[in-house]
Amino acid sequence: MHLIDIGANLTHDSFDRDRDAVLARARDAGVVQMVITGASREHSPMALELARQHPGFLYATAGVHPHHAVEYTDECDAEMRALHAHAEVVAVGECGLDYFRDFAPRPAQHRAFERQLQLASDVRAADGARKPLFLHQRDAHADFMAQMKNFDGTLGAAVVHCFTGERQELFDYLDQDWYIGITGWLCDERRGAHLRELVRHIPANRLMIETDAPYLLPRSLKPMPKDRRNEPMFLSHIVEELARDRGEDVDVTAANATAATRAFFRLPDTA
Repeated sequence: MHLIDIGANLTHDSFDRDRDAVLARARDAGVVQMVITGASREHSPMALELARQHPGFLYATAGVHPHHAVEYTDECDAEMRALHAHAEVVAVGECGLDYFRDFAPRPAQHRAFERQLQLASDVRAADGARKPLFLHQRDAHADFMAQMKNFDGTLGAAVVHCFTGERQELFDYLDQDWYIGITGWLCDERRGAHLRELVRHIPANRLMIETDAPYLLPRSLKPMPKDRRNEPMFLSHIVEELARDRGEDVDVTAANATAATRAFFRLPDTA
C-alpha cells in the first residue's frame, strides 16, 4: 500500500528532535511521498529547504495561513513568488479564511487570501501549467466561496485541505471540481462523526488523505503515543478508517487517493 500525505507540518519545532526518525517511520508505514505545508513567511522557506534535502520523497507548498494574514505585505508577496520559482514547491498556500479562531482581523484575512489567489493565477510550473491551490476554510464558507468566484477561470486545480465542514459545503466544493483532503478529524467521535457519512459522496478521483501532523492525532488510534503528537506514519490508520466508512477495500481507497494526489500535484510515480 503506497500512501501520500498531502499535508504534514514537518517544519514544526516538535519534530526538531527526531525529524529523520519521523521520516523513516513514515516510509516503513507505506508513505512514499509527502507534501510539507508552508503556512507562513517563516515556515514556507523551511518547507522548501526540507523538500530539497529529500528529493523525490518530500515536496512543499508556500503560502500564508489566515492566522498569519497580517504578515502578507508586498515584501512577503515577493518572497512567496521567489519560493514558487522552485520545482519542489508544488502548490500555492496554505491560504484561505478562518473565522473560527479569528487570530487575524477578517479584513487582513481577505487581503492576504486575495493576494495569494492572484499569485496562484500568475505563477506557473516549469512546463507552463498553473500550480494548484492548497486551501483552508473554517466557519467562513460564504466569504470563501465569494473570493474564489472572483478568480473564476484564472486558477488551476484546488484542494480544500483538512475538510471538516457540513454537507452543503462539501457539495459546493465538489460542484467546482475541487479536491477534498481528509484527516484524522474523521476519527474524532466528538467532532468528526458527520464525516463518516459524507466521505461516501467524494468521488475517488477527488479524494486525498493527510495527517496535518503534528496536529489532529486520530482519537481512535491505539495505543496512543505518549506525547500525543501526530506524525505521518499514522496516515495508514486514517486510510483504514476512511475505507471502512466508504465501504471499500483499504487497498482500493489507498490506490485511488494516491493516484488523485499524483495527478493534482503532478508528482512522479515512485513505485
